[in-house]
Amino acid sequence: MHTSTRRWGATAVAALLAPAVLTACSSGGPSADGGDASTLTIWHYENDESAMGQAWARAIEIFESEHPDVTVEVEKQTFEQIQKNAKIVLTGDDVPDVMEYNKGNATAGQLASQGLLAPLTEVAEEKGWTQALPASIATTAQYDENGLMGSGEWYGVPNYGEFVGVYLNDDLFAANGIATPTTFEELEAALAAFAAAGITPLAEAGAEYPLGQLWYELVLHYGDRALVDQYQLFDGDVDWHGEAMTQATEKLAEWVEAGYVAPDSAGLTAEDMGTAFISGEYPIMVSGSWWFGRLQSEIPFAWSQTLFPGNDLHPGSSGNLWVVPTNADSPDLAQDFIDITLRPEVQEVLAQAGGLPVAADDVTIADPKTAEMTENFQAVLAEDGLAFYPDWPVAGFYDVVVSQLQSLVNGSKTPDEVLDGLEEAYEQGKADLVTP
Repeated sequence: MHTSTRRWGATAVAALLAPAVLTACSSGGPSADGGDASTLTIWHYENDESAMGQAWARAIEIFESEHPDVTVEVEKQTFEQIQKNAKIVLTGDDVPDVMEYNKGNATAGQLASQGLLAPLTEVAEEKGWTQALPASIATTAQYDENGLMGSGEWYGVPNYGEFVGVYLNDDLFAANGIATPTTFEELEAALAAFAAAGITPLAEAGAEYPLGQLWYELVLHYGDRALVDQYQLFDGDVDWHGEAMTQATEKLAEWVEAGYVAPDSAGLTAEDMGTAFISGEYPIMVSGSWWFGRLQSEIPFAWSQTLFPGNDLHPGSSGNLWVVPTNADSPDLAQDFIDITLRPEVQEVLAQAGGLPVAADDVTIADPKTAEMTENFQAVLAEDGLAFYPDWPVAGFYDVVVSQLQSLVNGSKTPDEVLDGLEEAYEQGKADLVTP
């Protein structure tokens, strides 16, 4: 009885492509003394110090105490390794019993539609997962026969969350006599006040995801849940030149023109944005909860985190999914492990370490900033307010969103032209997914 951990280095891809290397993945067969060997093999890509890594370690401890005859093998992958090689690995016989995997149509949905993931609906109902998880979290667990998210069988189980909010440099707000905004109108007033003081208010990055998330916050400000369902779940047609899309794109262009977004931000990366905010250069950064731990450890000034003012819907989702490959040798053990990750004692570890639990009640968090972020997330869940991410609906849309919004920032395209470009790529991608 033991837990072993394997870390994958430069040879990881070669190992993934060579089933003979993965003999530890075999969960059955006789032991050396003639008895039955029982193994649970877990693949995940969280580092040991992260909130998720600490929570999974606690889940493994509990699993081992309840299954003393089972050997747990933990194999550390990277996100990119699993993303690129999952289909190849899962078509073989030497597969993990349970694996962390990305949610969405082009990832978990694709594997589910190809028969490579085991459906979990029956066990989800039996173990109460369907009742424990909020609706907008559970959406990422379900996929139809075409691999489209939001309906059909459960093929994965999320047990933590993430969301996009607003990080504020409280010292800059105080030094300039500007009140912390609690409404959209107050946000715009704060942006104008900083600009009038010669301070660019918004830390941004147009070469990667951040600018798209700011645009999507604006779409959600003017839109509603029906638009989200049309956009993300193909529940109807998106009106790309309707009120919400038009107002959001024109508002972003207006903010750029007013100097609220730096002209050179079109070429900046998320790392550029984050380090600039951490250095105290900008008063506001709109980005995800994944920044929290780094900001907590590196920021030298007083700061806070809040939801996007005036919004009922917010970019965000469950975290990654635990999935069970169809060819897993120990699916029952995998299901037991997944169930443990949703228990209060494991969700408590997530909460205290700065993760965002999705099935935790009455958790008292000692650190005030961690508590602030968790309370904001719980407020979103209470309103069923997660609206996923702007690049999710169709394959390749991330690059299109980045490119089109870069064109908006540098002035080479009008808001209407940007919406035309987004619409063309989205509708083609949607047709590829839903056309028999």
